[in-house]
Amino acid sequence: MLTIRNITLVTVAPVVLAAAGAAHPHGLSRATATDWTQLHIVLLPVFPLLTLGLLVPLWHRPRPDLTGFATAVAWTSAFTYAAFYTGLDAVAGIAAGTAVEHAAGTADIGPIKHPLYDAGESLGQVGAYALIVAVVATAVALFPKHGVRVVPGTVVLLVAGWSFTDSHIFWPRGVWTMLGFALGFALLAAGTRRSESVPRRA
Repeated sequence: MLTIRNITLVTVAPVVLAAAGAAHPHGLSRATATDWTQLHIVLLPVFPLLTLGLLVPLWHRPRPDLTGFATAVAWTSAFTYAAFYTGLDAVAGIAAGTAVEHAAGTADIGPIKHPLYDAGESLGQVGAYALIVAVVATAVALFPKHGVRVVPGTVVLLVAGWSFTDSHIFWPRGVWTMLGFALGFALLAAGTRRSESVPRRA
């Protein structure tokens, strides 16, 4: 039951983001500005929750050794992702959508939205690469105890993390990227749980 609970906990955020990606407007225009803004407002607290997929398996106080150092790096990198990717959501999502929505009817919206896109993209890149670092550090922290059971989830997460650097949640690749995160987190949660000893009944 604990394994099922943990898998559910770590996969909720990427599944929600995948569903949101399927409904995400393909571009920002006057016609889509309201939906664009509202969607990013709703997703503002969801993007940071991707880190639960790494924090749940690392839910222990770090020890003064390599495992503990890797755990601290994973936590720090996960925080960096959450902070900077939220910046992308706020700037290129909420701010750009609001600016286009309220632009004058005769205004060229390109010069309005593109500087916000560029600023948001810079923030998002920092966040996405920090998430990859967090995945690697998590694998280093978990491997001494759980061994090769962490490898399948880590590989899937690295592929998804690399795709995430330029796919966001846009259909189709962004949606598949989020589903990849869900699969990777589930494999990691299951792998780390299975290796724990289960007391036998007399």
